[in-house]
Amino acid sequence: MTEVLNDAHSATVVQTAREQALVETVVASFDGATDDRLRTILQTVARHVHAAARELQLTEIEWESMITFLTETGQTCTDTRQEFILLSDVLGLSMQVIGMNNPPVADATEATVFGPFFVEGAPHIELGGDMALGAPGEPCWVTGSVSGTDGAPIVGARIEVWEADEAGQYDVQYGDDRQAARAHLFSDNDGGFRFWGLTPTPYPIPHDGPVGRMLEAAGRSPMRASHLHFMVTAPGYRRLVTHIFVEGDEIGWKDAVFGVKESLIKSFARHASGPTPDGRYVTSWSEVTFDIVLAAADRN
Repeated sequence: MTEVLNDAHSATVVQTAREQALVETVVASFDGATDDRLRTILQTVARHVHAAARELQLTEIEWESMITFLTETGQTCTDTRQEFILLSDVLGLSMQVIGMNNPPVADATEATVFGPFFVEGAPHIELGGDMALGAPGEPCWVTGSVSGTDGAPIVGARIEVWEADEAGQYDVQYGDDRQAARAHLFSDNDGGFRFWGLTPTPYPIPHDGPVGRMLEAAGRSPMRASHLHFMVTAPGYRRLVTHIFVEGDEIGWKDAVFGVKESLIKSFARHASGPTPDGRYVTSWSEVTFDIVLAAADRN
């Protein structure tokens, strides 16, 4: 009996040594990379991937399933759908990277996920304009200001805004080249901005592909908390990518991509029919204020 146990122990020692030798060989294979950062990334990823496989005792069938999943993820990507970003989002990796690269600076507005539906070249609207551009949903009057951490207003900051309509769809998901519920505008001489958008509503991330199947298998919801996207840029300041979320939202902290932050939850005041701040008359509308504070750009 002792001899059998010793044989099993010896086999385990030999197997462990073989596995570790392979890890060291793979890591060393990247020693010749001339870019120091690239070499560090490749070697670190190799160590962690092998460590995960060894800890899990990954089977060949599981490995093949993983390769198939990643292949299908790539095949699902199009010019208007980035399934790999979606995968990064639902794994919390996007928020982790954002947090590491946007450390707290005084009272600067917090960043959150970029999301897969930003599109370059959104229409320009004047202050007080309507970024919905015909998208269905309840009108929402959005006002606010852009300033630095010193409190000084930032004039001419570029403010990109985009959101889903009341059906939970972004314009690019319709496939008919429409541009709606997205626009850009610039802060005024006092750093202020104002525009009409839509009252945000919850919606599911695209879940008809491999990422959606993964969430279903894991018993996770694909729903995102109600939100409105912002990207704000100004010379000399760190680019801000963020959302604002609706206070009391039914999804809230169960947001599928972990994007909710306490400081970004805002009160959306609801109004029945009546005159609006710019003199319009609508049957129902909401309003929200979002004062944005930008951190100075890194000097190094």
